[in-house]
Amino acid sequence: MSRIIDKLAWIEIVDGKILVARSIGKNVFYIPGGKREPGENDDEALLREIDEELSVALLPASLEHFGTFEAQAHGQPLGVQVQMTCYWAKYTGTIQPAAEIEEVRWFNYKDKPLVSFVDRIIFDELQKKGLLS
Repeated sequence: MSRIIDKLAWIEIVDGKILVARSIGKNVFYIPGGKREPGENDDEALLREIDEELSVALLPASLEHFGTFEAQAHGQPLGVQVQMTCYWAKYTGTIQPAAEIEEVRWFNYKDKPLVSFVDRIIFDELQKKGLLS
């Protein structure tokens, strides 16, 4: 039986580089975001996760759906899929690691091997659209 992990992600690109984060003790980077709490919609979950992980406030009125992507979940048994629903959004504050986040970086397309499987698909999509350098 396959299982799907439902996650949300915030796409932030500056000068052809995408914001990624690495959790404490992990060896792979992820596009920032996380799982919803019971009863949360996409907006509520994404705003909460980004505030917790990066200490910035996404502006709810600026949220714009980018796409939903699915792949084998990194570090999970074969057949466990992650479904990542991605949004663009403007924000206020200064991006800095918080909670379980150990490091934030800005990646080019060539850094794709350093991110999770689903994020590699997202990198490909962003590259196709000419958004990643």
